[in-house]
Amino acid sequence: MSSDLLIGLLSPIALLALWEVAARLGAIDVRFFPAPSAIAEKFLELSASGELLQHLAASLQRLSIGVIVGGVPALFLGLAMGLSRPLRAAVDPLIAATYPIPKSAILPLLLLIFGLGEASKVAMVALGMFYPVLINTVAGVANINRIYLDVGRNFGARGWQVFRTIALPGALPSILAGIKLGVGMGLILIVIAEMIGAKTGIGYMIWNAWQILTVDTMYVGLLVVAVLGFVFSQALDVLERRLVPWLRT
Repeated sequence: MSSDLLIGLLSPIALLALWEVAARLGAIDVRFFPAPSAIAEKFLELSASGELLQHLAASLQRLSIGVIVGGVPALFLGLAMGLSRPLRAAVDPLIAATYPIPKSAILPLLLLIFGLGEASKVAMVALGMFYPVLINTVAGVANINRIYLDVGRNFGARGWQVFRTIALPGALPSILAGIKLGVGMGLILIVIAEMIGAKTGIGYMIWNAWQILTVDTMYVGLLVVAVLGFVFSQALDVLERRLVPWLRT
């Protein structure tokens, strides 16, 4: 185990231990901040009943589909924009105008268009994934030394060959950074989307727990989201080390 990973694991453990001690000593109000041991008991209860797994599976399914639906078009459009100045000039104003709009503010519009079903939730994740991947891909291609593109074209590389052998490898570090940002944003947005018009999912579980004042269940949901974020981050770090090992010292 690397020292960075060990430190990353020890810091939340120390925080949880401090929280447990404060709850047992009465230094914090356990009605709002139940002890980690109580949250762990609720976690085991929800896991044993299968309720937690049902909500987790629903959220992961929506997140996975949204990441693909939003990420793949963003990747190819970003590569094309990075290689084509006219296309970049045409699309950049649209991206600049729509990117600052809070994605959660678009949810009512998506509900009108797609209804309360799965499509609106997938669309939310796709939006959260699309912009970071697109912007980082364009930046990655734009930062490629132009001599590589010139050499490729001098050797007859055209179209898909330029995409595959020059633009994609050269922009890969930026693309992976965009994917990290997009997945994190998608996780946030799927929780928000599930709080409205959903009957399954971690977001629904958290919102429903708030409505019936089962605070420990709320914390279980928040804990699951935190663990998912950590797992996704570590998995993408491993992928980055394998795909672009030269970036790591």
